[in-house]
Amino acid sequence: MIIVPIKEGENIERALKKFKRKFEKTGVIRELRSRQAFIKPSVRRREEIKKAKYVQKMQESEE
Repeated sequence: MIIVPIKEGENIERALKKFKRKFEKTGVIRELRSRQAFIKPSVRRREEIKKAKYVQKMQESEE
């Protein structure tokens, strides 16, 4: 459960912003979206390799 302590006289928008930030860090929405459809382990591995190649290429181009 996410608890956001509110200080005396604190704006409700600021408290809501803190709550949203904490909620996003938990990764609940990301996990729900990933569970909507089953992805085969081979496809998941292929995507990870593809992403790693892209990141490596970007790092090499910076240097």
